[in-house]
Amino acid sequence: MLKNALPEIITEQVPGPKAAAVIARRGDAIPGAIKCVYPLVIEKGAGAMVEDVDGNHFVDWVGGVGVLNIGYSHPEIVAAVKDQSDKYFHGMFNIVTHEGYVKLAETLNAIVPVRGDEKMTFFANSGAEADENAVKIAKAFTGRPNIIVFSGAFHGRTMLTMTMTSKKAYAHGLGPFPDGIYRAQFPYLYRNPAGMSPTDAIAYYTDSIYRVFEESSPADHVAAIVVEPLQGEGGFIPAPLEWIQAVRKICDEKGILLIADEVQTGFCRTGKMFASQYWQEVGAAPDIITTAKSIAAGLPLSAITARKEIMESVKGGTIGGTYCGNPVACAAALKVIEIMQRDRLDLRAGEISDIIMARFNRWQEDYAVIGDVRGMGAMVGIEFVKDRTTKAPYPELVSAVVDEAAKNGLIIESAGVYGNVIRFLAPLVITNDQLEAGLDIFEKALAKCVKAV
Repeated sequence: MLKNALPEIITEQVPGPKAAAVIARRGDAIPGAIKCVYPLVIEKGAGAMVEDVDGNHFVDWVGGVGVLNIGYSHPEIVAAVKDQSDKYFHGMFNIVTHEGYVKLAETLNAIVPVRGDEKMTFFANSGAEADENAVKIAKAFTGRPNIIVFSGAFHGRTMLTMTMTSKKAYAHGLGPFPDGIYRAQFPYLYRNPAGMSPTDAIAYYTDSIYRVFEESSPADHVAAIVVEPLQGEGGFIPAPLEWIQAVRKICDEKGILLIADEVQTGFCRTGKMFASQYWQEVGAAPDIITTAKSIAAGLPLSAITARKEIMESVKGGTIGGTYCGNPVACAAALKVIEIMQRDRLDLRAGEISDIIMARFNRWQEDYAVIGDVRGMGAMVGIEFVKDRTTKAPYPELVSAVVDEAAKNGLIIESAGVYGNVIRFLAPLVITNDQLEAGLDIFEKALAKCVKAV
């Protein structure tokens, strides 16, 4: 069975002949801006494994970039989708009420750790849509025009969310951009100013928010502060809980809503159902949480959850859309949550973390090019540098390792402001044998590329 297979390359090279032919057709038919560096054309997937059109087997540590926490083709998800499809594919929620939407909203209201006893949820189709809707809701509730985001942030590719996103390679040549979005410094502790202690660092990054109030937008004009509990595209950088507590305090003092962008961190990835549960445990729960990616096992769905008084401040007609809360996607999401809770995939994320962190930390001792290893649960990044003293980024090495690993049956991906981080986002249903096989391929690729680059 593919679900239990190990990585194996049976063609002389990758891509094999069938994959190479499809990739060539892709180049003729699809805009080059939608890039793909992997020599892989999928035929089928199961668990954490992919079989390509030539019969090669790859272990996937990217999971559709964090979408497949539950894995490829989970049979119970497939059955739920088939059952709903037999009834109807679509019914716009503004026209007909379907129970799946209601039940899924009730389910999320019961488990999403936002402030408040009475909660409400509505659905969109993507992470960017969820983030954009969260901002709209915050503006409606507070009556304020501006938001604060952070260095290293990624929130999407719509006009608003790519403005919120820090890395402007995602927005090159597409301005002018919306006004009212201001940026503070995210606590990238590995790259603190030289000599700064951890305690001083928290104060330093907190002060950057006050500088926004002084230099860009008065606090009473700020509707929300938007934070990723662990930055994804920014380099898999966790937000320190002490800093989150400071941000929560600022929000409470200034009447600002705290939005947690859990598009990538949600659904058991960080060792809890939601990363914001860590915030909740230290008294810093957010006001609004956005989720997407692994919510529906790969079907387009996202969610926005907040307490009732926030949600009910929104005027009719300003939120929602044709496909939002599609019945088939809702059916998949309900089954995803059921499986995750039943099979304790939050605990599995911790087990995976223990295995990979042991290897990654040993590699850090053996390879001077590894500057930092960090993460939460099974969401881990390794930052590569040319020199540990200067911390000069090493994106060339990362590109070489990603390419070499793919040739040998492991799919990994880069991240980070400088493109010098390799991220771990394997499906949480990955077997230990597959995990170890991937680690072996990764280490061999690293050893080879360190000598060659």
